[in-house]
Amino acid sequence: MHNFRELKIWKRSMDLVVEVYKQTNSFPKEERFGITLQIRKCAVSIPSNISEGAGRNTDSQFMHFLEVSMGSCNELQTQIELSKRLSYLSDEIANQILDEALQIYKMILVFYGTLEVKQ
Repeated sequence: MHNFRELKIWKRSMDLVVEVYKQTNSFPKEERFGITLQIRKCAVSIPSNISEGAGRNTDSQFMHFLEVSMGSCNELQTQIELSKRLSYLSDEIANQILDEALQIYKMILVFYGTLEVKQ
């Protein structure tokens, strides 16, 4: 088991969630239950799955939750790209979030590679 609060991937992904919430506050009200909700859900999923996986008994189980986190990183990038195309986010802000999501994805992937699968 791992202490998720000590993991850089968890800390950075928590910071990303805060930024996503700040930036989506200005989205159109009619998107509250649409893209705003979807972006927030996939962003929250990243650190949530890291922390859930860290509490599991085996690295294999943890790896599964890291895979879900990586999937959520990809989903977030898609939602942010769509928000940019819809002009809900400026290119600059969208690109910052996209870059951070990609960096977190890469960090999770590296960490994933350090875990051992027990047969």
